[in-house]
Amino acid sequence: MSAYYRWKSFDEDEDRPEKPRRFGVTEMRSPQYALSNQKVLEDIFESMGQFVDGLKFSGGSHSLMPKSFIKEVVKMAHQHDVYVSTGDWAEHLIRSGPSAFKEYIEDCKQVGFDTVELNVGSLEIPEETLLRYVRLIRSAGLKAKPQFAVKFNKSDIPTGQDRAFGAYVAPAPRSTEYVEDVNLLIRRAERCLEAGADMIMIDADDVCKQAESVRADIIAKVIGRLGLEKTMFEASNSRTSEWFIRQYGPKVNLFVDHSQVMDLECLRGRNLGKNHKSVLGPSYFWP
Repeated sequence: MSAYYRWKSFDEDEDRPEKPRRFGVTEMRSPQYALSNQKVLEDIFESMGQFVDGLKFSGGSHSLMPKSFIKEVVKMAHQHDVYVSTGDWAEHLIRSGPSAFKEYIEDCKQVGFDTVELNVGSLEIPEETLLRYVRLIRSAGLKAKPQFAVKFNKSDIPTGQDRAFGAYVAPAPRSTEYVEDVNLLIRRAERCLEAGADMIMIDADDVCKQAESVRADIIAKVIGRLGLEKTMFEASNSRTSEWFIRQYGPKVNLFVDHSQVMDLECLRGRNLGKNHKSVLGPSYFWP
């Protein structure tokens, strides 16, 4: 462990434990071009495996791969203490009925997956059905990770520009007609955790896709209710990762692209105080 962190500047009370970790988790999106080149993933694990906690086959990519190949990838990941997640693919199978979902869980278990992700927004099922699916995953010995998304109008974000008191401000165009009730989202997520879900994934596409328009109020409310250890956020880019680490420290759980793993680990090891200079170059947050 010390061989990896010798060049880093973790404070003793901020350092993350060895894997498997309950906080400071880094889940990595599988590189799509690795579908035909297993060597790519092997190189990532051998060079950065100590910093990667999970691997997710996003976009249902595993459905295009032979089971024998998936087993080899899963075996390789497990050798580096990396769990493997299905990504949001279950919603495409539920259309065939409840039996198809049970068969899907058995298939996931057979090839060695550790976590089954459930995209709640795409599933469009009653809450009790969602909880039943979580229990089915748990009863099969796998971990369930429901994924929630928050939709909001960008015009709701307060403008940061200086203006004279009482000056007219032109309204920003509405970006969507649907606004998610954050309290309802949190209540459903809490029930999923009570039903046995291991962690809640928050789709950050609208909440924090751009670092300069992060809805910090929504994120703070989610973390305040669900807890830092039970929440994982999707960081769409390195700037967003930097924002999360600065606000919540190295213990925040993040899902990032495979190309961002090293940058994220550098951020986790930095003391991001008010005099911090971004390791990623010019920052959105400081001149």
